[in-house]
Amino acid sequence: MLVADGDERLDRFLARRLGGYSRSRLAEWIEAGGVLVDGRPRKPAFRLAPGMQVRLEPPPERPAHDLTPVERPLEVLYEDDQLLVVNKPRGMATHPAPSLREPSLVNVLLARGSALSGGSAPYRPGIVHRLDKDTTGLLVVAKTDRCHRLLAQQIADKSAERRYLAWVHGRPPRDSLRIEQPIGRDPRNRTRMAVTAAGKPAATVIKVLACSAEGRTLVGCRLETGRTHQIRVHLSALGHPVVGDAVYGRRQDRVPLQLHAGLLALHHPDGRRMEWTCEPPADFLSWEGSVKDLLAW
Repeated sequence: MLVADGDERLDRFLARRLGGYSRSRLAEWIEAGGVLVDGRPRKPAFRLAPGMQVRLEPPPERPAHDLTPVERPLEVLYEDDQLLVVNKPRGMATHPAPSLREPSLVNVLLARGSALSGGSAPYRPGIVHRLDKDTTGLLVVAKTDRCHRLLAQQIADKSAERRYLAWVHGRPPRDSLRIEQPIGRDPRNRTRMAVTAAGKPAATVIKVLACSAEGRTLVGCRLETGRTHQIRVHLSALGHPVVGDAVYGRRQDRVPLQLHAGLLALHHPDGRRMEWTCEPPADFLSWEGSVKDLLAW
């Protein structure tokens, strides 16, 4: 038990007295009812008065990465004994994370019972590359470690192709352009990425496919590198953020993130060149065309 020694916010008092915990972690405990002030649960911003008794009853720690199998519908476009290609739905993260409350693609894959590669980390079995939680579309999953190594090498040497559709605000300055700007953690907000000189090299090729009367432009995007949030960061830095992107774009957009992985091409471990396309979901803004437009450039 701790005793307040001044007039101070509850979360700040705990952060000062318990130096080993961040304010965000302490705020989670407070919101979960794990901190009592004079026997009563309070909010993080509650003002303490001298002499008040603060008792901590931290909730049990959640596993850092929850790998519980979860049965959910999953559209599988192709599967054999080496790999499978899925159409990841909106709102599903690719793999577990400490902050994630909902099942990820990995949890759903584990429920299918098929073999998966060891992955690049214990919480990423089968995952060769990832899509953002609200990005939809094609993602390849490796079933064996050999397949994983071969696919990862193709992504690294750019022999695997990944092309996306994105609706953006405004119209880019040219119908075709290549954005080459380094991407790293935003020094002002570590939860975001940003174009920064301290970042890693990143390149995205953009092609205009259609325009709307509302001032939006449909662009095709081809990745030459695979940095976190690369397309969203590059288009935002260009001044044409992806429609529906509340992190790097406009919070007032009333549509979900308009970014879809529509084409994937790679060499199967047996040597075959394979290619898949996938139309966007129903909540993707319409246009007079199809994902086949991504094949034309």
